[in-house]
Amino acid sequence: MTEKWDKTFELDADVNHKKVTFKNRFGITIAADLYEPKGNFNRLLGIAVSGPFGAVKEQASGLYAMQMAKRGFLAIAFDPSFTGESSGYPRNVASPDINTEDFQAAVDYLMTLDRVDHSRISIIGICGWGGIALNTASIDTRIKVTIASTMYDMSRVNHSGYFDKLTEEELYQQKIALNAQRLLDFQSGIYKRAGGVVDHLPENAPFYVKDYYDYYKTKRGYHIRSLNSNDGWNITSALSFINTPQLAHLAEIKNAVLLIHGDKAHSCYFSKDAYQHLKGENKRLLLIPNAVHTDLYDRLDAIPFEEMKKFIMKNTK
Repeated sequence: MTEKWDKTFELDADVNHKKVTFKNRFGITIAADLYEPKGNFNRLLGIAVSGPFGAVKEQASGLYAMQMAKRGFLAIAFDPSFTGESSGYPRNVASPDINTEDFQAAVDYLMTLDRVDHSRISIIGICGWGGIALNTASIDTRIKVTIASTMYDMSRVNHSGYFDKLTEEELYQQKIALNAQRLLDFQSGIYKRAGGVVDHLPENAPFYVKDYYDYYKTKRGYHIRSLNSNDGWNITSALSFINTPQLAHLAEIKNAVLLIHGDKAHSCYFSKDAYQHLKGENKRLLLIPNAVHTDLYDRLDAIPFEEMKKFIMKNTK
């Protein structure tokens, strides 16, 4: 791990930072940045943060963790298994199961820290990690508050396409192509990458592609270790998501959930639909007027950090 400050944001003067590591249940070493408020020696509420899907902790998740530390929490932003500064081989692989375990391992780590109130742990997932956070909340009862910001259901989008427009035959042909790629990877020993966000932005690109380009391919959000900023995921990672519904057990989540989405985001339907499956009065859908998907990656005037703090405090009493 590098010790130099290489984030896409500046360190807040009121926050301390250090790098930490911990292992998940599969023996993979998870690399994380720990942020805590300066001058506060009381026990703190702990938060684990990850995402967006294909990003690293030096991007949006680190910004979220730092901003929550500024508001009095101890927060860690971590790189998922197989990515960033975390271990795991082959590289650049995603797995609904292993990535859910990454969040649970982060909760394990927070619960070993003396400065953290072990009975008041929260998690925050951004973009595709919003879906993974909800999946984690459905199995991990230690998590008292789950926040999913600008959430993607990666299982749904891989299985059914954007806006569920993928036909049964198109899905079958996609499975054929992905399994053919498995064999090529096995034979060559090289795992083909899907490619990150496009390097050349066509004028007729869909808005969501332009939105991602504006974050991942510009000074605003580019990072050398980010999959989306560079060569993308291992192509065959899609198979795991196609075959593993992430949000099948939303109705089983008893602890509090806050879904945050821009009302102009192409992905807003994921949060709206997920909210319909949640049960209990401690669930909330917060729509941010005129915000698009990546506005909730780094726009401090759009991300409702104070509302997030209030929601956590209310639901961890």
